[in-house]
Amino acid sequence: MTTEHNEVTTSVLDRFPAKHLAKPEIRALPEPPKSTWRIIGPGVIAAGVGLASGEFILYPYIASQVGLVFVWAALVGVATQFFLNMEIERYTLATGETALTGFSRFWRHWGLVFALLAILANLWPGWATSSATLVTYLWGGDVKWITIGLLLAIGLILTLAPVVYVALERAEMLKVAAVLVLLIVGAFVAISADTWADAPKIVTDARVPTELGFALLLGALAFAGAGGGQNLVQSNWIRDKGFAMGQYVPRIKSPVTGQPEAAPSTGFIFEPTDEHMGRWRAWWRFANREQLYTFVLITFVTILFTSLLAYATVYGREDLPDDIGFLQVEGDQLSAAVGGWFGTFFWIVGAFSLFAAALGIVDYTSRLVADVIKTSYAQQAKESTLYFGVVWALVLIGCGIVLAGFDQPIVLLVISACVGGVMMFIYSILLLVVNRKVLPDEIKIRGGRIAVLGWSIALFGVLSVLTIIDQGSKLFGD
Repeated sequence: MTTEHNEVTTSVLDRFPAKHLAKPEIRALPEPPKSTWRIIGPGVIAAGVGLASGEFILYPYIASQVGLVFVWAALVGVATQFFLNMEIERYTLATGETALTGFSRFWRHWGLVFALLAILANLWPGWATSSATLVTYLWGGDVKWITIGLLLAIGLILTLAPVVYVALERAEMLKVAAVLVLLIVGAFVAISADTWADAPKIVTDARVPTELGFALLLGALAFAGAGGGQNLVQSNWIRDKGFAMGQYVPRIKSPVTGQPEAAPSTGFIFEPTDEHMGRWRAWWRFANREQLYTFVLITFVTILFTSLLAYATVYGREDLPDDIGFLQVEGDQLSAAVGGWFGTFFWIVGAFSLFAAALGIVDYTSRLVADVIKTSYAQQAKESTLYFGVVWALVLIGCGIVLAGFDQPIVLLVISACVGGVMMFIYSILLLVVNRKVLPDEIKIRGGRIAVLGWSIALFGVLSVLTIIDQGSKLFGD
C-alpha cells in the first residue's frame, strides 16, 4: 500500500468524530444500477406513507374552509422536503450510516432527542382513527374498536412479514396505485369545468389563511409529503433497498418468519478516487431522480387533486363540519354528483390510504428508535428485536390512548404535525453541519443546496415559534 494511499485513507477517516462512535470502515463504493427502475422503492414508500393526513385530510380540509388559497404551500413543502430527503440520503449513500448516526457522532444523545420527538409525534394514533372513521362511513361501527383492530393488524403485519421493507414497499405501492386511480377517475367525472376554471386561483388568490390557526398551517406544511421523523427514515429505507454503501448493511427480518439480523452500529466510507467518484455521481443522479419522479410528483399531484375535489364538492357549504366529518359530506356529495359507487370508492381508498400510512408510521418510528438504541446505547442488542419491541409498544399505547377517549383525528394529527415541524427545524441545522464537516470535500453539500437548507431552517423555525405563541395564547389567554 503506497504512502499516498495511506494519506488519502487517513484524511477521509479523520473527518469522522470518534468521541462517541467508532470510525467507519474503508470499503469500495458498489457499482450503480444500470436502470433507475431497479432502485425505485424508497421514494414510493415516502410518498405512500406521506399520502395521508396532509393529502386526504389537512389540505382538503383547508380547501373546504377557505378554497384554493393555500394549495401553493404544498409545492413549497414538498420541494423543501425533496432537498431535505436528498441531504439525508447523501450521508447514507456515502457511509451506509443513518443520518441519526451522523448526528450522534457530534453529540451522543442527538439520536435519543429525535427518537423521543418521533415517539411524541406518533404516539397519537390520528392516522388509524382517521381510517376507522372512514370505515364507519362505509359500514358503520364504533370508531374506537375499529381503530384498535387496525392497530393490532399493523403490529401483526410488521411482525409476520419475512422482510419488513419488502412488505412495506408492496403495501405502499398498492396504496399509491389506488390513490392514482381515484384521482384519474375523479379528474374526469367529479371535478367540474367551473372548478377547473377556478384552478388559477391557486396562484392569483394565494395567501396564508391565518384564521385557521398557525398550528394547522404548520401541520399542512410539515405534512405536505412526509414530515417530521419520516424524512429521517429515508436513511433506513435506502439502506434496505441497497443504495450505494447501504449494500453492506443487513436488512431487518421478522423474528417469527425470518432470521433476525442486526445492522452494524457504524458504517463505511469510500476513498474519493476517480473510479469511485464516477460511481458516486451515478448513484447521486439515480437517487435524485427516484425521489423526484416518485415522492415529489406523486405527492404534489395528490394534494392538488384532493384539494380540487374538496373545493368542487363542499367549499362554501354553511353546514360543513369543522372536523374530519367534512369527508363524510364530501363522499355524500360525490355520490350525488357522480353515483353511489364513486362516493364509496372515495371512502374505501381514503380508509386504505390512511391505514397504510399508519402502517408506515409505526414502521419508521420503530426503525428510528431501534437504530438509535443500538447505535448509541445497546450495541450488542439485535436491531430486529429492538424494532419489534417498539412496534408493539406503539400499538399497545395507541390502543390505550383510544380507550381513554382521545379519538378526534384532526386534533391528534395537528399535535403530531406540530412536533414534526419542530423536528424538521432542528435536523435541517444538523444536516448542514454533518454534510459539510464529515463527508469528504468531493461529495459534501455545497452551493444552492446549502441555501435550500438555510431556507428550511428559517421556514420551520419561524413557523414553530409562531405556532408555540399561537397555542400558548389559546392555552393561557391573550
